[in-house]
Amino acid sequence: MSDDLGTAGDTGALVVAEALDWVGTPYRHQGSRKGVGCDCLGLLIGVWRAIYGAVPEEPGPYTVDWAETGGPDRFLEAARRHCREKPVIEAEAGDLILFRWRENLPAKHAAILVAPDRFVHAYEGSAVVVSALVPQWRKRIAAAFAFPVR
Repeated sequence: MSDDLGTAGDTGALVVAEALDWVGTPYRHQGSRKGVGCDCLGLLIGVWRAIYGAVPEEPGPYTVDWAETGGPDRFLEAARRHCREKPVIEAEAGDLILFRWRENLPAKHAAILVAPDRFVHAYEGSAVVVSALVPQWRKRIAAAFAFPVR
């Protein structure tokens, strides 16, 4: 590997540091500006921009209840296009985790794991926060992904 490319651990550390820097950003549906406002997708977009310079694709407009209407698993499919899926049991700090509220619905919520038992996410009605990965959250994990090595 050349010297200008990092390792997965380096990328994970960058992702964790950037995600933690967003803590306190108010929740704003479809927002993606640190300190101004974001939702869970906006947090991912903002972290991606900070690390890679530009997002690989724009999500387009979406409603708050887009996942409740069923249809394709757009969040999961996009993550598979741009990140490396891994077994949930192997998720580590710096990885993207997607949550599914109900088994028959698309994954709707995203977060960044910052420790084996903690994650950063935009909490609707509040802000970007660090939460404990308690059993109620853990059982809703739909998939885990490693960000591309920077």
